[in-house]
Amino acid sequence: QVHLVESGGGLVQAGGSLRLSCAASGSISASTTMGWYRQAQGKQRDMVATIGSGGRTVYTDSVKGRFTISRDNAKNTVYLRMNNLKPEDTGVYVCNAVHYGIYYWGKGTLVTVSS
Repeated sequence: QVHLVESGGGLVQAGGSLRLSCAASGSISASTTMGWYRQAQGKQRDMVATIGSGGRTVYTDSVKGRFTISRDNAKNTVYLRMNNLKPEDTGVYVCNAVHYGIYYWGKGTLVTVSS
């Protein structure tokens, strides 16, 4: 069983920044792929960014150049640095881990970006 706990969400003005953290516990290892997904009101949950065991990153087009995903394998923690936030970035950000083909999810942290 993998347990994921997010933190760092909040209310910011457009153009501001936040850093989200996701701490993982359980049986995961450095080989686990981790990522961040976002679900806005009335919309499906979509991938924002992922990071593999070797540090390879993938971003959705709307956040490229503004968001940075990173991980600290020793701490089993993944981060999402979000810069130049836009109102369209508003949503519940959910941490994900893919461990031996099984998808695990945190409960999410709310990010609200005001105009």
